Amino acid sequence: MAFMLHTTDDGHFPAWEYLPAGAITPKVGMALTQTSGKLAIATGTTAPGYISMMESTAALSAGTIIPVIRVNKNMVFETSNSAALTGINIGDKVTLHATNGLQITATKTDGIAEIVGMDGTAAGSTVRVRF
Repeated sequence: MAFMLHTTDDGHFPAWEYLPAGAITPKVGMALTQTSGKLAIATGTTAPGYISMMESTAALSAGTIIPVIRVNKNMVFETSNSAALTGINIGDKVTLHATNGLQITATKTDGIAEIVGMDGTAAGSTVRVRF
């Protein structure tokens, strides 16, 4: 799964922006951050500023312009968890997957994704988060 927009507090869908990417292989719903003026995959304790709106099967050339939406505090995203959410409760903040930018983990230390809903705690369950 990936970070798919579930709801916004005001009901509006964000406008797409077009920004240069680094040499990444974007997936729809991939969490991204901006580093040295280019989009990179947001992982671990790095809060995403953007979510990719395009899919590629190969790495892009650095500087390729891609569509993204900007992450705001009023957005709830739906994704999956890469590990069982043992001891994780609604309201806890967890980290992002260490490499893929598409899932959350069960690690609370320095967490950046606040859990606002869960359909289960087993690995692969659907989880809703805010950044």
